[in-house]
Amino acid sequence: MKKRKFIKLLSFGLLLPFVSLQAFAKEIKKVIKSNKEWKKILTADQYYILREEGTERPYTSSLNNEKREGEYLCAGCKTPLFNSKMKYDSGTGWPSFFEHYPNVIATKSDFKLLLPRTEYHCVVCEGHHGHVFNDGPQPTGKRFCNNGASLMFAPKA
Repeated sequence: MKKRKFIKLLSFGLLLPFVSLQAFAKEIKKVIKSNKEWKKILTADQYYILREEGTERPYTSSLNNEKREGEYLCAGCKTPLFNSKMKYDSGTGWPSFFEHYPNVIATKSDFKLLLPRTEYHCVVCEGHHGHVFNDGPQPTGKRFCNNGASLMFAPKA
């Protein structure tokens, strides 16, 4: 292989991840608000969970028993995160899902309980929703354990 061609291929390969990330970033319109603005539009529980990364007590969300067809939206920005077909009863006391819509959730490591967990947020408003575990049903084996107060349910019309 010629040196020049090799350098071009290497450069393209190194730049490719940044190009695709920039393209993805352009598709998402972030919702950015001050804490004061969030406090005006969210309930106290929603603010605690979405903005302060809190957790509601288990078995307190009415969404645990929601069986209708529809979508689960981020309570902060109304972005659809889950479909009712992705929901299942995990027995944990929080609404749980085995899958989410593409490109709507970001994750980060959480060490608040000493052992690392994977926390997830809405990519649009960066609101905290819960944690993802590897003990869910097939086909994904994932359990997206969501705080009910950080969701809104929109029944299918």
